[in-house]
Amino acid sequence: MATLDLEGLREALPEYAKDLKLNLQAVLGESTLSPVQQYGTALAVAAATRHGVLREALHQEALLRAGEIAVEDALAAAALMGMNNIFYRFRHMVGKESYGQLPARLRMNRIAKPAGPKLDFELYCLAVSAVHGCEACVRAHEKTLIEG
Repeated sequence: MATLDLEGLREALPEYAKDLKLNLQAVLGESTLSPVQQYGTALAVAAATRHGVLREALHQEALLRAGEIAVEDALAAAALMGMNNIFYRFRHMVGKESYGQLPARLRMNRIAKPAGPKLDFELYCLAVSAVHGCEACVRAHEKTLIEG
């Protein structure tokens, strides 16, 4: 499929995916989130799902509506959580205390120093962790957002 803008992608969805069309429009419509948070989160999730067409459409839209910093942080969150979610899901699934005592030894500098607002980055990490089904990361990022 050729590169599509977000509206073109929405319109290209088949009739059986009508609810996806409506939901894509609703998710990026009126919200309590800022445009930076909306489009950053949407892009992070698209990157996490590895849907190239959706990722590219959202990348272009996020650049316009949220800016380069949000795009960079969203993609960084997707990359970092891809790594972290695997590690922490493994520890959770195995359930052995000995694994819980081992240090992760994963580099996560961007989490400590995102390019944009820290809470926006945490939101992107939370969304990606939810997509990946990592309970430990969802809990940690949700806690940071609530306390922030």
